[in-house]
Amino acid sequence: MSEERLQKILSRAGIASRREAEKMILEGRVSVNDKIINKLGQKFESTTCKICVDGKIISQVESKIYILLNKPKNIISSVKDDRGRTTVIDLITDIKERIYPVGRLDFDTEGLILLTNDGELMNALLHPKFQINKTYLAKITGTITEDKLIKLRTGIKLDDGITAPATVDVIKNLGTTSKIEITIHEGRNRQIRRMLSAIGCEVKSLKRIKFANLSIYGLKSGEYRQLTEMEINNLYKLTSLR
Repeated sequence: MSEERLQKILSRAGIASRREAEKMILEGRVSVNDKIINKLGQKFESTTCKICVDGKIISQVESKIYILLNKPKNIISSVKDDRGRTTVIDLITDIKERIYPVGRLDFDTEGLILLTNDGELMNALLHPKFQINKTYLAKITGTITEDKLIKLRTGIKLDDGITAPATVDVIKNLGTTSKIEITIHEGRNRQIRRMLSAIGCEVKSLKRIKFANLSIYGLKSGEYRQLTEMEINNLYKLTSLR
């Protein structure tokens, strides 16, 4: 194996995303052959060098894990929770490798979340430049008028700026309640709820049904499956990694 940048080695080993690995290096938490490395850009041979993070030798991850989970409501989208609440990792019972959620779903939002130890792909999927689509089903109170649809489709002014145009389809419009499908590519905090609140609609339930080329079709709440080789390759193509 040829030499690689240290942050890429850490990412490929499932230690963290490449961005987080860079932060670890700058903080002086990484050593190579017992020498602290705190500058970016240096390259090493991962199979012949002794690489440690926080004093512990990293193990090379030979196989990558890609899990698609249908997250139930009231589950935390993180590796652990300081309040002892159930996390998405707790639901994955038959995987020994350390895996991490790609982005987050709100505590009260259910649906599709991807978990992996492929730090390079995870970092790319979260990068704004690739504009990865995320599709949600939202049940709301309040009438969806044509004027409100236009606002969603052109951009909503929030306290952190105007949103990018969303793709919105009305599934049911019963006057005082509605069901819509909405697709965005941004990842702001509680973005869908804030967008709908800005046009006078309260979200009663929210479920992510698609992420990039992935769908939760066929998975019950709390169930998960590994991605197919074709799905993994498509994710890499979307992020220009292959």
